[in-house]
Amino acid sequence: MRVLRRGVGLVVVLGLLLAVAFGVAWAVTPGVADAEQRVAERLAEHGGTPLAGELPSRVAAALLATEDSHFADHIGIDWRGALRAPVGLVTGTDQGGSTVHQQLARVLYEDGATDVVAKGRAVALAVKLDRAWTDEQILRMYLDSVYFGHGFYGISAAAEGYFGLPPDRLDWAQASLLAGLVQAPSAYDPFQHPERAAGRQAHVLDRLVAVGAFEPAEADDIASRQWGLVGR
Repeated sequence: MRVLRRGVGLVVVLGLLLAVAFGVAWAVTPGVADAEQRVAERLAEHGGTPLAGELPSRVAAALLATEDSHFADHIGIDWRGALRAPVGLVTGTDQGGSTVHQQLARVLYEDGATDVVAKGRAVALAVKLDRAWTDEQILRMYLDSVYFGHGFYGISAAAEGYFGLPPDRLDWAQASLLAGLVQAPSAYDPFQHPERAAGRQAHVLDRLVAVGAFEPAEADDIASRQWGLVGR
């Protein structure tokens, strides 16, 4: 019983510390009403083109299945990822779990920093983003902010640069390839490292199967298709 009481006490203390840390992060981080403006400035700086029309459904599905499968159900932070975060702090390894909101916050407000302080601030900013913007607006900003390698900032530049197509005309093979680049564009560069890119694409397709978008046989068929890359 003594061990149990100590364990419960430790959980309570940890919870209080996290609550205090979140309160501090909330107080010291800025408002997010300017998020769309920051996205536009980022695109302009890097010669990107804002996403036009409706969200490209295949790209959106592939990205969310891979990066944030509970996107529609959380408040900017996902408790599953939050539970893995302390493990990463102890082991010094990235346990993943950052939501689309957190990733967007780091890009727009933390200059891409991934140190402990920046990640803590991104948690508060992610909740602020969720309160200030709709899911569709957040996903659109995310798609316009992501770097896909080869100087392609935003999904419009990436779709045109890799395939010579607008985002809404990408097939599943192309959409799943691009979704895989978000984690590490250089490591999974389809021109320089096609085998790594194919392996990462396979992970994206596995995630799409996991969330019920495909049957395994359909994913296997997509993985066998040509990407249709245009010149670098």
